[in-house]
Amino acid sequence: MDTSPTSLFDSYEQDFQQIVSSIRDKLEGDAKGDVAEQRKAALRRVEMELDEADEMVSQMEIEIQGIPQSLRPSYQSRIRSAKADLQRYKKQSKDLHAQAARSDLLSRPGMGGLPSSDDPYGPSSDRTRLLAGTALLEDGSRRLMDSQRVALETEEQGADILRSLRGQREQIQNARDTLSRADTSIGRASGTLKRMIRRMYQQRVVTAAIVVVLVLLQIPLLCLLETLTALGPSVL
Repeated sequence: MDTSPTSLFDSYEQDFQQIVSSIRDKLEGDAKGDVAEQRKAALRRVEMELDEADEMVSQMEIEIQGIPQSLRPSYQSRIRSAKADLQRYKKQSKDLHAQAARSDLLSRPGMGGLPSSDDPYGPSSDRTRLLAGTALLEDGSRRLMDSQRVALETEEQGADILRSLRGQREQIQNARDTLSRADTSIGRASGTLKRMIRRMYQQRVVTAAIVVVLVLLQIPLLCLLETLTALGPSVL
């Protein structure tokens, strides 16, 4: 298992590239087809995949916070490139939605004809076409607004996660600083104890030396006393 600080970023970027490749294939394929239902289905799938790509970009922005500063600029450039690709495909999807709406409007029965004198406000009138077109445009706008709302919610969630991770990082840093100070204090205490033990041994050696000197001084005195005792009164 790869435990490098960039492994998760690389994984999310790879998922993003796969999703973007799928979006590109649909936009250049079924989304431009002549079959209306197939075109609509492709555009719906593109919308869902665009949301997934947005989520991948948000995850990449979260993971870049844990990448070392020396490597971060190149990864920030990769995020900017991913965002640019995503915006381009969003615009392309929006344009295809508008084209599909116009195509649906023009392909409906009676949309291309003129109003009859007997029914000036019938299904083929300009008024009906305008109403139908307005309804389609409103539906497309509603879908785009929903997509934007989801994107904003995802961005807010990503920002909340970033703030939470930043707070946790500060807590970990504070705990690390506390441990460092404790380690320094323990090192100082250990040095003090070593000095105390060394002094204790030195004092023991000095005490033993004094005892030895005293014993050595007492031996001649004892010998002198014995000699004086042996000589007795004659010496006196």
